[in-house]
Amino acid sequence: MHADDAIRSRKSVRRFLPTPVPAATVRHILQVSARAPSGNNVQPWRVYAVAGEPRQRLCDAIVLAATTDPDRHQPEYAYYPTQWVEPYLDRRRRCGFGLYATLGIARDDTEARERQMLRNYVFFDAPVGLLVTLDRRLNTGSFMDLGMFIQNIMVAARAQGLHTCAQAAFAWFHKVVRDQLPLSEHEILACGIALGHEDPAAPENAFITERAEPEVFAHFAGFEAAP
Repeated sequence: MHADDAIRSRKSVRRFLPTPVPAATVRHILQVSARAPSGNNVQPWRVYAVAGEPRQRLCDAIVLAATTDPDRHQPEYAYYPTQWVEPYLDRRRRCGFGLYATLGIARDDTEARERQMLRNYVFFDAPVGLLVTLDRRLNTGSFMDLGMFIQNIMVAARAQGLHTCAQAAFAWFHKVVRDQLPLSEHEILACGIALGHEDPAAPENAFITERAEPEVFAHFAGFEAAP
């Protein structure tokens, strides 16, 4: 698959088929993704890949925590701003409203919205879950390194005919994850990633978020005028 095609066909898949993904395929994706650049080649990431019974045990524990005492769980880093400003507020709303509309969930149907949110914690039925961490002893630049590594995972997965969904929602439940997986005290749980085969019949997988054109977010200087 051409790199352009892999990037353009990448999307957040929110319902997967139960088709297993071999460990060798997951290892290949991670091996390719590790070519991501990082400052001074520090490679600040770690990945915990779960499938089968360990995956189910982890999912069950997080769903239980999320349904019984969610307010007790907070992430170790601030993903979202405390005050939203434009154009980010509008983009966020359009994403959320668009997804729920695709699923036929009304804006005031809090119960259905909660059920959909909980699907994060079963990796949207993907057979493989990846938990990605960052060494907390590093600094802000390593978050950029980590982002490039995560993007590589999603693009490399497309090259294998697979799909993904990056899920910051897991960061809230790092304590539960630590009970299930051998994270060290130095690791921040950055996100989870669902990995598997897309369910093409699922309506939520037909929802594709829009992207701004370069004219909106880029400034060009010193180039010759286009013919």
